[in-house]
Amino acid sequence: MPVLSRFAPPPAIAPHETGVRSVSSAASSSSASAASPAYAAGIDPSAGALPFRAGSRAHSVEEAILSRRSVRAFRPDPVPRALIEEILAIAGRAPSGTNIQPWKVRVIAGEVRDRVSRAILDVYEAEGEAGFKPPYNYYPVKWRDPYLARRRKVGWDLYGLLGLKREDKAGMHRQHARNFEFFDAPVALIFTMDNDLELGSWLDYGMFLQNVMLAARGKGLDTCPQAAIANAHLVLRRELGIPESENIVCGMSMGYARDELVNTLVTEREPVGTYTSFLGFPA
Repeated sequence: MPVLSRFAPPPAIAPHETGVRSVSSAASSSSASAASPAYAAGIDPSAGALPFRAGSRAHSVEEAILSRRSVRAFRPDPVPRALIEEILAIAGRAPSGTNIQPWKVRVIAGEVRDRVSRAILDVYEAEGEAGFKPPYNYYPVKWRDPYLARRRKVGWDLYGLLGLKREDKAGMHRQHARNFEFFDAPVALIFTMDNDLELGSWLDYGMFLQNVMLAARGKGLDTCPQAAIANAHLVLRRELGIPESENIVCGMSMGYARDELVNTLVTEREPVGTYTSFLGFPA
């Protein structure tokens, strides 16, 4: 039986709960769209992300993609190891060049998770971000639009939800520290890759990470991918015995989302026409 066929249908969604427009009229105007699981659920993929539903299950790939978001507040409910293993097994079906499968994962919970979190926070509280040396350049050295404008908008949208003003540096510092608490998630994943692999393996790794997040949605879990965790690579190497021969790619918090205001943030996406050129199609 295909894995996706086991996903339970999500609960009904009232349009007023979402901020995402209803598509009853749009669905009826297109037979292809009407056949889509997301349209059948009353959701228009072109309108943006699906509404946040803590603990709900995504019953299709389309809905898993549209309902995925970076969750920044989790319930303490434990996640069974067997469930995480199943998620990783599904994610491991990601494509990779010549099937080299470059991903390595350390899953931490309980006392180990708490110890790692405390060790990272000790450095952050003592030295701030200066205490961390990024292992690679995640962002450009020099920002320019449109990327700078997008970065600023999502940052201030998040801070606005949290009631943080531009001058509240202490509040921003506290919010950034939440990364190192894994946003209270009971499980954290640390992703590494052998450092003699090349750029193509980073592309492969991105597809694996996306699979992890989508498979988690299919099991009623939420995630937050965290590049900030990689900045604490020296602490992670010490606490988890990660050898110098491995690059620390990123971390990820995983668990059951808490119903909190911070989790209502829905980031914008550009229309397809702004980043796509169609060549050879009829006018």
